[in-house]
Amino acid sequence: MKKILVSYFSASGVTARVAQKLSQAIDGDLHEIIPAQPYSQADLDWTNPQSRSSQEMKNKAYRPAIQNEVKNIDDYDVIFIGFPIWWYVAPTIINTFLEQYDLSGKTIIPFATSGGSGMGNTTQELKVSCGNAKLCQGRRFDGQIDVDTLKTWAESFL
Repeated sequence: MKKILVSYFSASGVTARVAQKLSQAIDGDLHEIIPAQPYSQADLDWTNPQSRSSQEMKNKAYRPAIQNEVKNIDDYDVIFIGFPIWWYVAPTIINTFLEQYDLSGKTIIPFATSGGSGMGNTTQELKVSCGNAKLCQGRRFDGQIDVDTLKTWAESFL
């Protein structure tokens, strides 16, 4: 039986709710990616080109620091990684998370939340951060997704 981790970054709570439902649906361990410097509402203002999130997303090499880590990452075979869509891709903190571990031999499955944007170039942009892991094509969900739908989707990878 594969050991599953559901790890996520959530700026507004929507991705957290989806991650919790997914974790329940597939009996995966849950891990929140917590930024070392929390994001304020002003930081998240995507309409302001000077906001922290706008600046981070302009610089694809930027890696925001993370406050916590998964102590036993080697125990997991499959990692579902959740995040809100920012500028049609994953926030760069997801790259930080992926790059801090040796993910060789693991399967990485992205899932995202968004009010309307799709996955965009997310898979291509995350590939460089996954090392020798198998990166699967992810899917975007809205915050109202039900547990049964998440379970059916997730089990297609297991």
